[in-house]
Amino acid sequence: MRATLFLLLILLIAGCREQNKPKLGATTQAKSSTAKEKPLDVPFPVYDYAGLAPLLNQKDGKTHIINFWATWCKPCVEELPDFERTFAEQKDNNVSMTLVSLDMPSMWSKRLVPFVKENDLKGNVVILDDPKMNDWIPKIDKDWGGGIPATLIYNDNKRAFYPHGFTYEELNKELLKFTN
Repeated sequence: MRATLFLLLILLIAGCREQNKPKLGATTQAKSSTAKEKPLDVPFPVYDYAGLAPLLNQKDGKTHIINFWATWCKPCVEELPDFERTFAEQKDNNVSMTLVSLDMPSMWSKRLVPFVKENDLKGNVVILDDPKMNDWIPKIDKDWGGGIPATLIYNDNKRAFYPHGFTYEELNKELLKFTN
């Protein structure tokens, strides 16, 4: 009986010690989220907010569409063809488009890269990898709760933030306010 209790105690202690070990995936993910260099297997720029901020404030005579999205967000994925179509029609009219992926580092190679290739996305795809969401979300828009899809449209004279998805018609209607 004592041997059984002793064995049970050993297994219990071993089980507790196992729970305290960091999981390999969690360690890798934490290191990736704070890394300053982009991973070699991701063909897109990876920014923290400080690196992304210049893209949100360019004074270059263009109208900029900045779309915040992720591959795991169904409404985001559904609106991307409308953004791509609009960009294809407007890129010669001094319009640029940046697609800011909010995918987690563990999804970059296995999900984001194939998605961009399969859908032949023409917009400038970048990755925002900054875990300090409570710091950077209000810098993009003070009223934004962080939900996606969300879009910032701006030029040298005007700026508007849209915390919702767009149809092709809605996006073009808003874009006309900046290009006319």
